[in-house]
Amino acid sequence: MTIKAFVYDAYGTLFNVHSVTEKAQFHFKGHGKSISEEWRKKQVEYFMLHQLTGTYIPFSEITRNALLYTLKKFSLQCNEEALDSLMDAYLELQVYEEVPDTLHKIQQINIKQVIFSNGTYKMLKPLVKKRELTDVIDLLSIEDVQQYKPAPAAYQYAQETLAVNREEILFMSSNFWDITGAAAYGFKTAWVNRGNLPLDVLGIKPDYIFSSLKDLENEKELHSL
Repeated sequence: MTIKAFVYDAYGTLFNVHSVTEKAQFHFKGHGKSISEEWRKKQVEYFMLHQLTGTYIPFSEITRNALLYTLKKFSLQCNEEALDSLMDAYLELQVYEEVPDTLHKIQQINIKQVIFSNGTYKMLKPLVKKRELTDVIDLLSIEDVQQYKPAPAAYQYAQETLAVNREEILFMSSNFWDITGAAAYGFKTAWVNRGNLPLDVLGIKPDYIFSSLKDLENEKELHSL
């Protein structure tokens, strides 16, 4: 089937979650990298646990709770001002270098582009606006259905909202757990393997593997649609 929509994960795929390192380093000298890594690790763990236990809370709360845990783990004291500053870093994440140019080029081939994220709209809108992507990409958040990816109900919501067949969606993510969920649901998938990692041993093979989104521009099969 013809691909009718390019659907992108946000965190780690379009936006660099570890760009919070600079602000973490500012508040806690010598701990920036470790805070960033543990924060992201717990953030993913927490939304997975909330999904599995049926205890939904918004991604913004999960992100804050993961940060609080991280600071406790490293025995770091944090006042409300510093905590708010670190949370604001998630509204100012750096976009990966190739992303703006690639999305603007894809816009020219008349394929719908959508961000589909576990993040809330209040977290996503500032990112898209700050990076001047508002005119080239739409937003979908799982907060509409309160089902975190990689739950099948999350991908079903995206498909039904886009009103296309599941095989007509190319879903792109740097997170292999997200690729696993999307592929199991029936989307075409492209793993944005920014870290040059091996495939996870889950019986899932993406339709495409990119080192960055720039590879999307060079994929002749996709541009012959």
